[in-house]
Amino acid sequence: MHGQRPVIFYTNGYEIFIWDDAKNEPPRSLFGFYSRDSLHYCLFQTRERKAQLAALNPKETIVDRIYQIEAVKRVAENFDKRRRKALIIQATGTGKTRVAIALCELMVRAAWAKRILFLCDRRELRKQAGDAFDDYLPSEPRVIVKVETGSDRQKRIYLATYPAMLKYHQNFDAGFFDLIIADESHRSIYNRYRDLFRYFDAYQVGLTATPVKFVFRNTYRLFECETEDPTFNYTYEEAIRHDPPYLCPFKVVKHTTKFLRGGIKYNELTKTQQEELDDQVEDPELVDFEKEQVSRKVFNKDTDRKILQNLMEKGIRTGDGTRLGKTIIFARNHTHAKQLVALFQEEFPQYGGDFCVRIDHYEPRAEQLIDDFKSTDGSKNLTIAVSVDMLDTGIDVPAVVNLVFAKPVKSYAKFWQMIGRGTRLCPDLFGPGKDKKFFQIFDHWGNFEYFDEPKKEEEPAQPISLIERLFEARIKLGEAAISAQDPAALKLSTRLLAEDIAALPEECLCVREKWREVRAMQNPGMLDRFEPATVATLRREIVPLMRWRDARGGSDAAYQFDFLVAKLEAARLTKSAAAMDIRDAIINQVLELPINLAQVAEKLEFINKAKATAFYEGASIQDLENLRIELRGIMRFRKAPVIATIKPLVLDIREDSAGVEYKAHRPKLEGLELAHYRHRVEGVLRGLLDQSTALKKIRAGLPVAPEDIAELTDDVLLQDPDLHLEELLIHYPNKSNRIELAIRQIIGMDAARVNEHFRAFIQKYPQLNANQIRFLELLKSCIARYGAIQLDQLWEPPFTSIHSGGVDGVFTDDKQVTALLDLLAELNLNDPAA
Repeated sequence: MHGQRPVIFYTNGYEIFIWDDAKNEPPRSLFGFYSRDSLHYCLFQTRERKAQLAALNPKETIVDRIYQIEAVKRVAENFDKRRRKALIIQATGTGKTRVAIALCELMVRAAWAKRILFLCDRRELRKQAGDAFDDYLPSEPRVIVKVETGSDRQKRIYLATYPAMLKYHQNFDAGFFDLIIADESHRSIYNRYRDLFRYFDAYQVGLTATPVKFVFRNTYRLFECETEDPTFNYTYEEAIRHDPPYLCPFKVVKHTTKFLRGGIKYNELTKTQQEELDDQVEDPELVDFEKEQVSRKVFNKDTDRKILQNLMEKGIRTGDGTRLGKTIIFARNHTHAKQLVALFQEEFPQYGGDFCVRIDHYEPRAEQLIDDFKSTDGSKNLTIAVSVDMLDTGIDVPAVVNLVFAKPVKSYAKFWQMIGRGTRLCPDLFGPGKDKKFFQIFDHWGNFEYFDEPKKEEEPAQPISLIERLFEARIKLGEAAISAQDPAALKLSTRLLAEDIAALPEECLCVREKWREVRAMQNPGMLDRFEPATVATLRREIVPLMRWRDARGGSDAAYQFDFLVAKLEAARLTKSAAAMDIRDAIINQVLELPINLAQVAEKLEFINKAKATAFYEGASIQDLENLRIELRGIMRFRKAPVIATIKPLVLDIREDSAGVEYKAHRPKLEGLELAHYRHRVEGVLRGLLDQSTALKKIRAGLPVAPEDIAELTDDVLLQDPDLHLEELLIHYPNKSNRIELAIRQIIGMDAARVNEHFRAFIQKYPQLNANQIRFLELLKSCIARYGAIQLDQLWEPPFTSIHSGGVDGVFTDDKQVTALLDLLAELNLNDPAA
């Protein structure tokens, strides 16, 4: 081939690099060479692909909302800047999948991508994604990656679950895919599936609905974003504030019982309840369950009856009021879900057996049931889905109007996802022109109260595997041998370490990434010297690789035995007091071997030796090692003591009606809940704007008398008895504690008055340049919309979009900056006490 700039591959013996300088791309590391076909397409791209991806618009038939178009543009701009990864965060229901499909279409059209991999974490979501590609990109051939199709090379779109792709990814060369889209990108993909993203040399986009501050750092790192700074972010609050809203708001009702709040304890029951309990258990006085054990260790039927009765009485119904609307009940576990369904059929038999069903991983018809639940044409009776994890995330059912939290939730990210099951719009749900306006949440476990105070979830630590601990124990054995000046023990330690290192799989990406260090440890004499630098490298670089070691040489029981023997050998050398406890642990394991098995009986001599404490008193390190070698192979036959499984206690004690709490919930809101609260308050206040003297003054930036505020408070209570204006100061605080400033943050300020002040400012400084005028226009719009702006916001987005230095970067004249701050003070936008 002549006249063609080649794609350059080069290696230093440990790492492989690709340098496609014809596309002005910097070198990047690979974990394998391109196939002939992938290399041909790479050269085709050099000739044919559009220079600027962001110069093209996504198809409006796929994405038609401005924020969706912006999301595609943001990713395209990222790729144009030679950044190969991006992270999109969008609230549930705002069309992440459509954005992803629009990006796929754009990159195919621009010759940036030939083959695309779309990853999901469950089969149900894979099916949902396939349906979306059917709707918006039907002309592109696609395939589901599974055992029958794991070698298919002829399609454009490849749909796969993470586990399936991890199993088959090496069927494809490193350059096979041009774009990888990872749906539901959360911590598990970093911990468990990171190799997929490292193996394929593709553009990569992560999608998640988890709010920005609850996305773990590892996820940002995987997609090469700064923490809390994704490529694109569109929040629930933005969606609900749009006119018309893109998502539905919600109402929360707290409905709890005494047992759900305080557990089931005999000495706290009423006399009637104690009598009921006496008839159901032999030792009623021993019934003492905390609330965390309810619906886990103990199931009380009447507690769940109250949950179901509340739903049927207070849940949102269809347009004619005769039928409950689509509902998801989040159950605590499989047993709890079974009880809820059984109780529903007992209490409401008139609805039939398919009105309320359980959908969880024990249900073989789960996928079909989900399809039935999604149906809105009246052909399916399924209305209440009792879910255990399967409907908590990802599944789209716009007709859902009731969510029932029948379990506690401790993860805010998951809590957000669960609430997202109800946020989707559903036009004409209650009849022609009668759209879904909001949905109802019944919180039976105080989850909203739990999340009132912001909780930062800790990033989960990577668990340490047994083989990692074994390797560490053998390092300690070597250190102990040096301290005890025992060359035989040191030789044993280094031999075992060398065998472990030799068992590392060369095809594993994590091992290949550290191949230089692995080879260094395999150099003759390196381990034998056991120098401090060598030990440090073993601990820092090699120990973490042991989780990938080929473990086919033994069972977990064998490695557990190896681990105990290594610990005992080191303890003997250091004369540690722990040696006796380790010895006893070894004896206990040996005692669990069934000598009636032929394979075990063959080792009876060594078993008897290992059971005798006298053996350990005079045993050398080599004696212990010989014992390990003889017995490790039969440790898989150990008969561990059977721990009796205690069946959960099932009771039917009537809940005391006096202990039932039912009330609308008004938490100290943040994020998702705050958006709904603001939507509710804004609706009431804007409805009063034309008639309220106080609101007119607040919007105009004029002083407001106390009697005007009092009159406004009364007017608001008439519109919504549960809305108290004084609570605004909790959610919209200001340093002078003035209610009118809190209100102004919601209703904004009179745009004409704001415009008048800014026009005067521009006339005063005719030398202002275009960027400065644009900054003032942005500031004016924010003030008119939100009624206030804190000074420190002038150095934050969106004001840094014009210059990274914010107001200081745009305005270099100190007099102009001072005059601008005076303007804000004149408008009385900032808290005077600030």
